[in-house]
Amino acid sequence: MKLPRAQWLLLAALLVSAAVSYFSPAYNPYFLDIALTCAINVTLAVSLNLINGYTGQFSLGHAGFMAIGAYAAALLTTSFGATLLPLLAGQAWLLFLLALAAGGLLAALAGLVVGAPSLRLRGDYLAIVTLGFGEIIRVILQNIDSVGGSRGMIGIPGYTTLFWACGLAAVAVYCVWALVHSTYGRGFIAVADNEIAAEAMGINATRYKIAAFVVGAFFAGLAGGVYAHLKQYIAPQGFGFDKSIEIVVFVILGGMGNTAGVIAAALLLTLLTESLRQFGDYRMIVYSLLIIVLMILRPQGLFRWGRG
Repeated sequence: MKLPRAQWLLLAALLVSAAVSYFSPAYNPYFLDIALTCAINVTLAVSLNLINGYTGQFSLGHAGFMAIGAYAAALLTTSFGATLLPLLAGQAWLLFLLALAAGGLLAALAGLVVGAPSLRLRGDYLAIVTLGFGEIIRVILQNIDSVGGSRGMIGIPGYTTLFWACGLAAVAVYCVWALVHSTYGRGFIAVADNEIAAEAMGINATRYKIAAFVVGAFFAGLAGGVYAHLKQYIAPQGFGFDKSIEIVVFVILGGMGNTAGVIAAALLLTLLTESLRQFGDYRMIVYSLLIIVLMILRPQGLFRWGRG
């Protein structure tokens, strides 16, 4: 059976990720950490782009979904790893895969829970609801002692490699692209362009918006699991409002509804953040000023040339 071009590209990306990951011990740890962070941010940006870009919603709680995935995956590998590993023939990668799947599914469930009752709202009202959801998750995690509370969670095994981070990014890009460009997925764009007209044509706008939240939350949860097993320490404050805004900036600066542009923006801003560390405490001031200048010069997004 002949595979479509997109599937060949996905397969090639996974093989390249595996090959590059094999030589990871020879890489500079600092640059390796930046590369892994770039891949995680690409996954987060692409998943939010399905909600904010292609479906026309405005979510400010994406870090909440990421936190659910991070804590669920970390809890599984730290608290239950010793019990599960013998059942998995001692294969740590199977345990990690199981943990990521659990984190992604729990995040997707949270996306369904927050999406179903709130998607009758639009615009600013929806943004406020999702912002509140993200803060609720952060506060809940901050008050659960079994996951470290405000101190954070330590002792997370370092399972994340270039293969896992880059492979997940490739799968997220492929899934979102394939979904949006499928016959079913054109409904996402129809809802974003004109929800009333879409419903008049028989499209169930609410179902599409919930589906976008569930899929976007699922990949955010997976990204959270990969992030937790990269840093080997997570704390509630790392998944607050600032993190959600960072992901939103990726989407807006890359061009809403533009997969390639969002990927480029996530990579550019991640590298920019690292390059500005030389400014110390003034780093975020310089970063914010650059974002303001870019948005004034290119309000439609740096890489906005159309959906795709």
